[in-house]
Amino acid sequence: KPAAAFSPIPAHQLEILGRMKVPVAPAEALAPALSPDLIVDGLIGYSLTGAPRDSAAALIRWANGQAAPVLALDAPSGVDTTTGTVFNPAIIATATMTLALPKAGLRAPGVEAHVGELYLADISVPPALYAEPALALTVGPIFAAADIVRLR
Repeated sequence: KPAAAFSPIPAHQLEILGRMKVPVAPAEALAPALSPDLIVDGLIGYSLTGAPRDSAAALIRWANGQAAPVLALDAPSGVDTTTGTVFNPAIIATATMTLALPKAGLRAPGVEAHVGELYLADISVPPALYAEPALALTVGPIFAAADIVRLR
């Protein structure tokens, strides 16, 4: 599809890939031919609104049908990070590496099978940002011992 067929952020990323001369092909054409050792899920993340559709849904179903372990970045695609609602389809991750702070929805009852082992990764958010009035969070030295912390 041309960049104009996408929402602004994916369109911008597609344009960047084009300028870098990175070949791009429809996921549906590539996935059936692959036999991965590891699947990294970064399809949707925290911006999920409703059940995954179209190509995203097809890729989720493909990933869930593979024998390879799945590492979800920030959140398994198809899981609402605020409520913990698991839409159909949703990634069934072996492990999830969430970023900056834990997301409430990743600890909701019944979501464990989709999240797998849960880790928190440091992305260098300045502590002063958490203290901003809009957030008003008190965040201790979560990453004092390591850049990645196992939560579950």
